[in-house]
Amino acid sequence: MPLSGHRSPGRNPHPDAVRVAALMGICIVNVPFMALPVEASLVPPSAALDQVVAFLVEALFQAKFFLLFSFLFGWSLHQQAQSAQRKGVSFNRRQTRRLSGLAVLGALHAVLVFNGDILLLYALLGLVIWPLRQRDPATLMRIALTMVPLGAASLTTLGILLPDTLSSSTTLGAGYWEATRTRWLDWPGTFAFLLLFQGPLAFAAFASGLAAAKSGFFDTPLNRGRVSLNTGLPWLIFFGVTFNLYYAAAMSWVIPPEQGLHSLAGLVVLVLGAPLLSAAYLGLLLKLTERYTLPHWLIRAGCNSLSVYVLQGILAGAVFGGYGLGLFGTMGQGALFFVAIAVAVLSMAIVSVLAKRFKRGPLEALLRAWTYGGRP
Repeated sequence: MPLSGHRSPGRNPHPDAVRVAALMGICIVNVPFMALPVEASLVPPSAALDQVVAFLVEALFQAKFFLLFSFLFGWSLHQQAQSAQRKGVSFNRRQTRRLSGLAVLGALHAVLVFNGDILLLYALLGLVIWPLRQRDPATLMRIALTMVPLGAASLTTLGILLPDTLSSSTTLGAGYWEATRTRWLDWPGTFAFLLLFQGPLAFAAFASGLAAAKSGFFDTPLNRGRVSLNTGLPWLIFFGVTFNLYYAAAMSWVIPPEQGLHSLAGLVVLVLGAPLLSAAYLGLLLKLTERYTLPHWLIRAGCNSLSVYVLQGILAGAVFGGYGLGLFGTMGQGALFFVAIAVAVLSMAIVSVLAKRFKRGPLEALLRAWTYGGRP
């Protein structure tokens, strides 16, 4: 996830707009996992509205928006390397400290807030992509493509092991310390799930984002990559939606659950469907940002995505946890969709206010201080 600070003069608005969309999409995916028992993901909802919403979230949101974040993480790696070069300082030292700080924040986030954390995974994959930062864009895109068969194998393994990787705990329904203890105990299994489900695709997006940065993807609509994306957009939408509708059907009640091969096939299809639809979303978002300007408060939220991401889990805990309003397990998927939007908007508004007052979000300031060896 890009971890930039406040908006600077001349700052390219496109990455921040993509971050805002990714924050919204990730919140829509994550909130049900913080609001419902894990078993709820294994059986179809009883209400028709909940069934429709659950299906659409699987098809249009699941595994798509974290790829946009991953793409921007790779993009930001090149920006940080260039910044270090301009200032004549060691990028290796900065990146070592940055990734170690991100790993610590991820571990704390997983145990104290939400064990579906992606920050630790990003830190580990950042170590792998780091040595590849000197490769040319074409090589990086070939590396990204090699992740497709690896992702298929990874998700096939996940499909076989899925029942053993899911926990039956009602984490957020308990008091805070009990919930924290449960998150701690569940974390190894949850991280293994995330590594299989997100790892290869996230790394492919890292490599693609790094290639995009090297080729000036966000700099002008006439960039070769942007032109190719616009040209292929109708096909990306068609195949992306088609593949993801099959994935959602295979993972839900639409295809009878006893047909286990369909579930495995759905996971494998996701390896193609998720990147295709994420690329389509990226193209559509760029078209929108070329015609419309986001309000400043949303841009500030996009600039401080780390703080927004963590605050989403904190606010969800306050709503659903036994240590908050205690609404765990009381809402269906339909209601949770709108709660997730409210949580996302509120977290962005809060971080935007803090960033306006202090120039950066609190976690951006903390990570920056650790990265540069200064004070928050």
